[in-house]
Amino acid sequence: MNNKILLVIIAALVSWIAWLYLTDSSVDAGSGPVSDAGTREVLYWRAPMDPNYRRNEPGKSPMGMDLVPVYADEVDAQPGVVRIDPTVVNNLGVRTAHAVRTELPREINTLAYVAYDEKQIMQVNTRVDGWVEQLWVKAKGDPVTKGMPLFAIYSPALVAAQEEYLAALQFEAPAIAEASANRLLALGADPGLAKRIRETGEPERAVIIRAEGAGVVLDLAIREGAFVTPGTRILSIAGTNPVWVQTEVFEKQAAWVKGIESATLFFDALPGRRFQAAVDYVYPDIELVTRTLKVRLKLDNTDGLLRPNMFGRAVMEVPVSAPTLNV
Repeated sequence: MNNKILLVIIAALVSWIAWLYLTDSSVDAGSGPVSDAGTREVLYWRAPMDPNYRRNEPGKSPMGMDLVPVYADEVDAQPGVVRIDPTVVNNLGVRTAHAVRTELPREINTLAYVAYDEKQIMQVNTRVDGWVEQLWVKAKGDPVTKGMPLFAIYSPALVAAQEEYLAALQFEAPAIAEASANRLLALGADPGLAKRIRETGEPERAVIIRAEGAGVVLDLAIREGAFVTPGTRILSIAGTNPVWVQTEVFEKQAAWVKGIESATLFFDALPGRRFQAAVDYVYPDIELVTRTLKVRLKLDNTDGLLRPNMFGRAVMEVPVSAPTLNV
């Protein structure tokens, strides 16, 4: 008898608990919004991985995840406004700013490499046939100063011109002597040769050819004992101050180059230093393979730190034409 009474009590308790659950569910499942602890209004529930999956009551998403509530204070009444959760804003470091119309500077950041100033390259040749008897520059890259002897050449034509000048002096024929001295200069002799002939009274067997400018030997194609002619490629000298800095600008940035007058240069070999170079020339054509426009800069190299073929980076500020809308 007692067991029957106990079973009846348990069944009554289960029925009462079920009634309470159904009553709460019927309130939550209503079509209208509900409140969370009386403070936040829940509009609907959505799937965590699919915002388009919405329900009017809690439950499971098609992926088996619990639906999350969407509160009224999380939805902005204005259409098209994007709201980001404050936690996400903090984690991503999101910053906001007003869009304003100002001058927006642009810059070209490109590769740069040092090259010789081609306007300073000097080609050394002879104007007579002869043999190189002595060579003062021995290898490519040797430094050269202005007036420095490069090589001495024995030339029968130069010896004959000197004897002609000496004979004119001995016969006291000023007009012929002047013409002979000019002929020596025309054959490539240095201006001091005529003076030395007047002082010594003898011609020089080997005539010294001197450098007309300073720099380094860029190319050397002769050795001592070589026979040379006016058409022989002997040597060339390249100046090292100033130097050219070649840069390449992408084709889509070619229009930006107009108006740029200078560039700031940085070189990996010279960390911590920056150089200001003037724009010397903008080439008229686009490179067919690289589709770039070459811009040549000119840079002082008095201290000799910049060496040809040295790589660096060039930054060119593009002049601003009109204010633009930007953030």
